[in-house]
Amino acid sequence: MLKNKNLLIGITGGIAAYKICELIRMFKKNGANVKTVVTDSALEFVTELTLETLTQEPVYKEQFKTSDKKPEHISLCDWADVFLIAPASANTIGKIANGICDNLLTSLACAFQKTTIFAPAMNTGMWNNKAVQKNLETLKGMGAQIIPPESGYLACGTNGEGRLADINKIFEKIESLFSKKKYLNGKKFVITSGGTRENLDPVRYIGNYSSGKMGKALADKALELGAEVTLITTSSLPKNPECKNIDVTSASEMFDKVKKEFENSDVLIMTAAVADYRPEIKAENKIKKENNDELIVKLVKNPDILSEMCKTKKVHQQVIGFCAESENLIEYAKAKIKRKNCDYIIANDISKKDSGFSSEYNEVFIIDKNLNITGLERDTKENIASRILELLYGKNN
Repeated sequence: MLKNKNLLIGITGGIAAYKICELIRMFKKNGANVKTVVTDSALEFVTELTLETLTQEPVYKEQFKTSDKKPEHISLCDWADVFLIAPASANTIGKIANGICDNLLTSLACAFQKTTIFAPAMNTGMWNNKAVQKNLETLKGMGAQIIPPESGYLACGTNGEGRLADINKIFEKIESLFSKKKYLNGKKFVITSGGTRENLDPVRYIGNYSSGKMGKALADKALELGAEVTLITTSSLPKNPECKNIDVTSASEMFDKVKKEFENSDVLIMTAAVADYRPEIKAENKIKKENNDELIVKLVKNPDILSEMCKTKKVHQQVIGFCAESENLIEYAKAKIKRKNCDYIIANDISKKDSGFSSEYNEVFIIDKNLNITGLERDTKENIASRILELLYGKNN
């Protein structure tokens, strides 16, 4: 897929710059043509000789060269199919987001009219800074794509979010741009994830063990396949900047957001574990055990989001529900799809200790309106997400 593709890699200052050498090697091995443009700070971490040896091309760094008939920021833009900026420092992200062109790399980013991808890497505090996040949102609004950093041990000696995404992930992202299998292009997905919480008082709540991992995996994969994704979540998992991320807590909050976002979308996937009931009354202050030998809480029903969305969906829209059961899985799942009239139900057995809630793995059954069943054996949630989307949408493309 990468054979004869022209990849321009922008390298900024940061310890993660050394990792780009291996990424270049991977691109070249797969037939891509690679050129690099660097900031002065980048050369503090990786040498020109190394980059020239790996790419078999000169390293581009000078904003002005009088010997050139055509400015390099124009000729390189014409040449490249994709512009990857990795690692992307907070400084460079800020400059590009605000139209500052004070070096060759930022000038290229301003002039480039094709796909630009940023792979940020920085200290956790910098990554979480509101200005940095605002700049990333600005870049997304301009059409750029973001490969979010990972959590782990950082060069500054701390553990946290900010480490450059794994180079295999970056490679796969670039490769996917040239894949003919982006069968979700033009589709708008709304995906819910995590377990809702219903407050009893300011300290306690009624909740469940859902981690949000399955929903996040589906959101990430749908993005990779070309969809526009809104993720409505209760989860504290790292957010994918390419999604429209909406945080909620309770079932009522999730219902309100789902109604609004699904109005102009094509597909709703309800992976969230939504509480069936909530306390009728939420105590304004913490309930003290000294004042109560026993505590009786009256619960009232929450809105049935899945059922309501199935009732109001338009002809072109699809609603996919999840069914988590500890017994009689297939029987209950079949009853649910008939009762709620959704397009598909994806059933998983939460009694298994090696899959389901909080696990990195899942094992599911996909049931359609005609009660046909397709089983997916235990696998990582990322691979399960890929298989679900392929089975439901890939076969029609």
